[in-house]
Amino acid sequence: MTRILYARPIKESLHLNLKTSIQKLKKNGVVPWLRVLLVGNNPASEVYTKNKKKFIEGLGGKCDIIHIEGDTTEQHFREKVRSLSSEKDLHGFLIQLPLPKQLSHIDAGNLIPPSLDVDGLNSLNMGELLKGNVHKNSFCACTPKGIVTLLDYYDIPIIGKNICIIGRSLIVGKSLSALITNRNGTVTLCHSKTKNLEYHTANADIIIVAIGSPKFLKTHHLNPSKKQTIIDVGINKSQQGKLLGDVDFENVKESVAAITPVPGGIGPLTILSLAQNLLQAAEKTL
Repeated sequence: MTRILYARPIKESLHLNLKTSIQKLKKNGVVPWLRVLLVGNNPASEVYTKNKKKFIEGLGGKCDIIHIEGDTTEQHFREKVRSLSSEKDLHGFLIQLPLPKQLSHIDAGNLIPPSLDVDGLNSLNMGELLKGNVHKNSFCACTPKGIVTLLDYYDIPIIGKNICIIGRSLIVGKSLSALITNRNGTVTLCHSKTKNLEYHTANADIIIVAIGSPKFLKTHHLNPSKKQTIIDVGINKSQQGKLLGDVDFENVKESVAAITPVPGGIGPLTILSLAQNLLQAAEKTL
């Protein structure tokens, strides 16, 4: 029988520890404080930022959402980031992606001081990840961190396993490939130019899909004899407003050993990882 890998039990198991740790910090006069810069009126981004705020504040932290117009100039945007990220007592700062077209060329992660980069996208934090030095002085990208948290919680081994990642974005694919390599998994990083994708997916023990294409992965990509695990990172909206993953869930679920749902899978763990990074940043100030 296929295991459905829900985020909820993971969040419930870690929520109390996070909340307790934040309460201890507050007794020492430190309130973990996250600031999010939201540019424009992207509906999905507005939902994501509200969810982050709700979760952080539910743990006892502080979260500000700073909203600026989508037609802002590059100069104004850069000045805003500098001023907002220089606030005293701030522990974390992130720029909600994607940015509007006129700003999309900007390396947003490198505008943020590494010590506040709780998204883990600054070059210094990425470099530490590539070197295998993820520690208390650096931050790991949130979605990859959430994926590994899920695999660990459900006792799905990484060491020595063949892991196929579809999608090479910096936020997920590239960061995740480094994180899994550090955990002694064998990674194949696939993308739009990969030839014979089915060969790579059929040989994988774990398939992780993060390409932003609804219902992309289907049974012809799989090898049921390997009892594969499928991790779906995609969040897409149908014309009817229904959330869809990058995996055709109903098509593949009987052919795999385990699979994450959408919604209710990796998405909540990305926010959980953000809270963990924020707590880490706040603890360094003691």
